[in-house]
Amino acid sequence: MTDFSGKGTVAVLKTSPEKVLDDYEQLMHLANYQKALPKGITTGLKINISWQTWYPACSSTPWQIEGVIRALKADGYDDIVGVHNDTVVVDTSVGEINNKHRFVTDKYHVPCIYLYEKQFEWFEYHPKQPLLVLDKVYPEGIFIPKALVGMNIIQLPTVKTHVFTTITGAMKNAFGGLLHRNRHWTHAVIHDTLVDLLTIQQDIHPGIFAVMDGTFAGDGPGPRAMRWHQKDILLASADQVAIDAVSAKLQGFDPMSLRFIRLAHEKGLGIGDPRQIKIVGYDIEQEPPWGFVQEDTFASRGQKMIYHGPLKPLEKILLQSPLVPWSYFASNFYHNVYWYPFVGRKRVESALQASWGQLFKSYGDGNVVMPGMEPKTVKQAIVGLTLITALSIAAISLLHHNK
Repeated sequence: MTDFSGKGTVAVLKTSPEKVLDDYEQLMHLANYQKALPKGITTGLKINISWQTWYPACSSTPWQIEGVIRALKADGYDDIVGVHNDTVVVDTSVGEINNKHRFVTDKYHVPCIYLYEKQFEWFEYHPKQPLLVLDKVYPEGIFIPKALVGMNIIQLPTVKTHVFTTITGAMKNAFGGLLHRNRHWTHAVIHDTLVDLLTIQQDIHPGIFAVMDGTFAGDGPGPRAMRWHQKDILLASADQVAIDAVSAKLQGFDPMSLRFIRLAHEKGLGIGDPRQIKIVGYDIEQEPPWGFVQEDTFASRGQKMIYHGPLKPLEKILLQSPLVPWSYFASNFYHNVYWYPFVGRKRVESALQASWGQLFKSYGDGNVVMPGMEPKTVKQAIVGLTLITALSIAAISLLHHNK
């Protein structure tokens, strides 16, 4: 069971590319991370890859990973591993290269585990206390990776909005690592799912910590099709609820209006009420309002029609049957074939001129992969539009038939 002595405290610092690695070490000490993470056991770094293509604020930053590794090694944490999950819409093996994560873990000789590989056992987890939804979503059993049990965990999210949870942070970062490929089954009850996952985390991890990067931050239809903003901010805490609450407040949202933060606070899993959170380091009250907004993409609007709208009666057919690949295709098509080449690429080019973009380029070989509209992609776009149109017509027809 986790030692939760850091409850309600969040460390915040303003930083710059010239001193960010040192600032990460200072940040972790401000948050008293050594009290949260016992030594003598493996410490896993749960790296976030929300897109295999680099986009500002989308995935863990290389300096975030490097700063945390340097701090850990300096303080005698020698048994460190990177932890990666896969997703149905992101190729992790490509993402860790394009986001320059692999360059950092190799540089510091930190091995990585890839929970989707066959050698990693997933076992049935039996809750020690009642859960909100996971036992109902998975009546056949809740399966989690055995490799994570007994390991310290450091969540490495970024500051950004999310189409389903308004903001995404430390609590959402556990989503990929603890649940298998059918985790999309939980999207209709995603807020309650994140609370259940935090309950599981506090049961299986001896130590829990989170380090959040807001050097670039993203608003709009996160976690991918966002507008980037340079915010120069770092956060750390042993309390995932509190760090997510502070991130939400910085972005301009009322933390307690977000269901997953409020429920976690009410269940005693952390502190979500900003009035009860102790902030050390930078006083966020002097930070100008960010005014971030949550928005939807074409793909997320379609998903919400299935989870909460008129297509709800077809949820199992569309998302829990052999038809399910259509939803993965729709997401990949929207982000990789349409949005990035026509919208995202220009934003990336602009971000690379900023100081943090220059720092990103300095990692590895200095190259930044920016996919474009090659002939193969154009062909995929035509095929994709045809398929999505056909599936949409079929779904609407089926819905009317069921009525």
